[in-house]
Amino acid sequence: MPTAYKKIGVIREGKTPADRRVPLTPAQCKEVMQRFPDVDLVVQRSPVRAYTDAEYEAFEIPMADDLADRDLILGIKEIPIDMLVPGKAHQFFSHTIKKQPSNAKLLKAVLDKKVRLIDHELLTDVNGDRVLAFGYWAGVVGAYNAFRGRQFSRGGKPMKPANECHDLEELETQLRAFSFQTDLRVVLTGGGRVGKGAMGVLERAGVTRVDNDVFMKTDHPGPVYTVLGSSGMFERMDGKPFDREAFHADPSGHRSKFLPYAKRAHMYIACHYWDARAPKILTAADLREPGISLDVIADISCDIGGPIDSTLRATTIADPFYGYDPTTAKEKPAGSEGTITVMSVDNLPAELPRDASEAFGRDLIERVIPSLTGIDTNDLIARATIANNGELTNSFKYLADYANS
Repeated sequence: MPTAYKKIGVIREGKTPADRRVPLTPAQCKEVMQRFPDVDLVVQRSPVRAYTDAEYEAFEIPMADDLADRDLILGIKEIPIDMLVPGKAHQFFSHTIKKQPSNAKLLKAVLDKKVRLIDHELLTDVNGDRVLAFGYWAGVVGAYNAFRGRQFSRGGKPMKPANECHDLEELETQLRAFSFQTDLRVVLTGGGRVGKGAMGVLERAGVTRVDNDVFMKTDHPGPVYTVLGSSGMFERMDGKPFDREAFHADPSGHRSKFLPYAKRAHMYIACHYWDARAPKILTAADLREPGISLDVIADISCDIGGPIDSTLRATTIADPFYGYDPTTAKEKPAGSEGTITVMSVDNLPAELPRDASEAFGRDLIERVIPSLTGIDTNDLIARATIANNGELTNSFKYLADYANS
């Protein structure tokens, strides 16, 4: 599979609702043209991007309405079937490798049109770590939305939605304009990119990190948060000491020990990665327990039917909150009496498209474009290829029944 693509096009995002992120900002397109002078790069005109056509033109980036002459087409979200160019390589988040029902027809079209599908999600380094991801920005927006949800649930002054902020700087200005209760307690599960983004927002909001024991046993003078890793969320059922490596290899035989935090914290921000084999973290029965103090659950991970039973569905950027009634385990309008406010938006980075795009494009230039336009170092592109020339690649043959479903 050749990877020396010299004619590259940035596609107009076509998914509805529109995603305003871009794989390369105007300045980054200019940088690609300068650093890789044999690359012919064009950008398809779009009325919905966070960066306007005029901003690209200001950097003298060639614009086009049609990308049919491109060898490689770069996007962000799933490319609509009618926008796939037959016989050409496309790189985007396809959301097909878990057999997501909504994208079976997309994969079938990729095969029928003999498209080479390179998935951003599958681009990994030699250690298996992803090289392209928006997780940090999901954490940023998710944590901000947690504060928005709490203001909403308590009848406070509304906070400006993140997607109405021009960039991170304006979002931080919004945060600083609010005073949150001095005894606020926040529990966060998971670390990684998502957790780091969320922790950054908590710090900017003046919330101090404390260790788990201090969080549970001490009334700290001021708002505080604590972070739980797997050892803080789960314990062995046989009473033996928790072993992180053993847990990740086989999480059966473990149970959640999160409930005391649900009786201590006011906000829960979920940033963890959840293995479907692992036990639930917070069940409907837990949420019916006397003494639950949570009034906001911001489920950034947004695993429907997953580890947090209050996550009944994905919410939207336009309507990010609903109320969870612990007595019935059912949804009510956000802010209803006796409910916990739930935020479960599944495309959070799209709310800060300029900042998220800038970070994504930087990684794309430094870690991926050299392999796309020259030698495929360590088979980076080959390993991320799901389909080529009408056939699934060896690692993804298991998707055959899904593509034909």
